[in-house]
Amino acid sequence: MTHLFSPFSYKGLTLKNRIVMAPMCQYSVEAKDGKPNDWHFTHYTSRAVGGAGLIIIEMTDVEPDGRITDYDLGIWSDEHVPAYARIVEACHKHGAKMGIQIAHAGRKAEDAKLPVSSSAIAYDSTFKVPKALTKDDINALVEKFRQAARRAVQAGFDTIELHGAHGYLIHQFHSPLINKRDDEYGENLAKFGVEVIQAVKSELPAEMPLLMRVSATEFAAGGYDVNHMIDICKQYEAAGVDIFHISAGGEAPLEVAGMGPHGKPGTHSGYQVPYAQAFKQQFDLPIISVGKLDSPELSNAVIGNNDADLVAIGRGLLRDPYWPIHAARTLDHKTDIPKQYSRAL
Repeated sequence: MTHLFSPFSYKGLTLKNRIVMAPMCQYSVEAKDGKPNDWHFTHYTSRAVGGAGLIIIEMTDVEPDGRITDYDLGIWSDEHVPAYARIVEACHKHGAKMGIQIAHAGRKAEDAKLPVSSSAIAYDSTFKVPKALTKDDINALVEKFRQAARRAVQAGFDTIELHGAHGYLIHQFHSPLINKRDDEYGENLAKFGVEVIQAVKSELPAEMPLLMRVSATEFAAGGYDVNHMIDICKQYEAAGVDIFHISAGGEAPLEVAGMGPHGKPGTHSGYQVPYAQAFKQQFDLPIISVGKLDSPELSNAVIGNNDADLVAIGRGLLRDPYWPIHAARTLDHKTDIPKQYSRAL
């Protein structure tokens, strides 16, 4: 029977279990140069020791002004590669496979002098009004995504995830709430994402799967629904996406989101699993579910019920680097335990 600790394999990616460490920004770059440092090394390798099957390094941006803040990671230079390779090599030694989330914050780039977006619409009144990207700008950015993918492959990552969720740049193109263009990128809301996917895919080895994180629905009044995103993702699948990572929201500040008591839906355990289920029914591709799944019993049920193929654990792995080991004990599943810790377990 398939369960949380059963192995997973797709194309050239083989994982020892179904547990994914979700990408979570650390805002810990010291010199604002985008390079991971000792904090990042310790942060990620400890989760590899703790038993995660796949670790996805946090949102890593394709240009300096594509970061949420100047303290975020980047992969816009070949000089970044050795620091990532050091992390990847160390995590591999502990049995984890490694991914990296490549992204651009678009209009949500807080420290950029002039952020960019699909349209010249600010995130809210506290953010700068972004520049609407020209066709030449778009071509240049697509090339930066391609170069970022090349560097990630060079660093030894096992997979790459594109960030198309949470109101960042790719999301800003496929959202009719944000994209008000009157050119081909407004006529086909998936066009920018498709071009990025194709460019990145051109740099990936044939057996390396490409992941993409998307917001299945928007939480703003008038935002798109699951059906819209499924239609968009059919184009993304045709362009080369192999695995979809299903999240939600992030496109609008909470005070204008227009749903729930504080501008957001109730965030009970597993509240985003139905979105993963909807994608699972529509795509013959692996699906990653996320959203307060840090109960081992719940995560095990998501896999056992075939609601998703993998579960992404976020805050649970921030609280406990050894969440997978503890989850295995809770579920009475056998898993590898570092011999140095065996006397305690």
